[in-house]
Amino acid sequence: MATSPTDTPLAPLALRGLGASVPDGRERRVLLDDVDLDVAAGEVVVITGPSGSGKSTLLALAGLLRAPATGDVVVSGTSTAGLRPRRRTDLRRTNIGIVYQSANLLAPLTAREQLELAGHIRRRPRREVRAHADALLDELGLGDRADQLPAQLSGGERQRVGIARALMGSPTVLLADEPTASLDPELAAEVARILATEAHRHGAATVIVTHDDAPLRHADRHLHLSAGALVEVGTVAS
Repeated sequence: MATSPTDTPLAPLALRGLGASVPDGRERRVLLDDVDLDVAAGEVVVITGPSGSGKSTLLALAGLLRAPATGDVVVSGTSTAGLRPRRRTDLRRTNIGIVYQSANLLAPLTAREQLELAGHIRRRPRREVRAHADALLDELGLGDRADQLPAQLSGGERQRVGIARALMGSPTVLLADEPTASLDPELAAEVARILATEAHRHGAATVIVTHDDAPLRHADRHLHLSAGALVEVGTVAS
């Protein structure tokens, strides 16, 4: 039975009784069946599972990009059940950072400008945004690449810019959808390490969904999604 948000200690991200399904012929196939999950500040949770198991759906619900059929997503103590769309969008902008599989950078913008755009969307002062963008790029080893366009960056560099952009809003929750899938093994290992390091450094409750082994080497917890249920595989990182 799902636990109500008031019965559990506050976590930056708490999923409560999430349910989701998709059409399957004349029936519906259950992707998530009364799923509960708490992710602590600075914790890295890696979720694996077969294709079509619902990993991306779970991440979309956690990121407030979709509303669950049943259950609740609690972000930094705020229940999102019944929230108006504008309030959900505001909560996502101020609390959630998302790292995509292919970085999704805007071709005409430099690395610095990608981050600055994220800061301006949050209506922060221009000088503060520039300083924060440069600090994050330096932190991720991209200080000398700040003025380069995406086409001038390597795949690993583009993904690091994507991580920095996700951190621009100082999110309490960080979500990553197959962040190493498009990289060769060496770059995948480096991006996975950087992602976990930044999650720990910034204290973001982090969920990574993946088919790749690289993020597992840096996970605090490994969960497996199958038949609508999350099963704990174990603690991974030492």
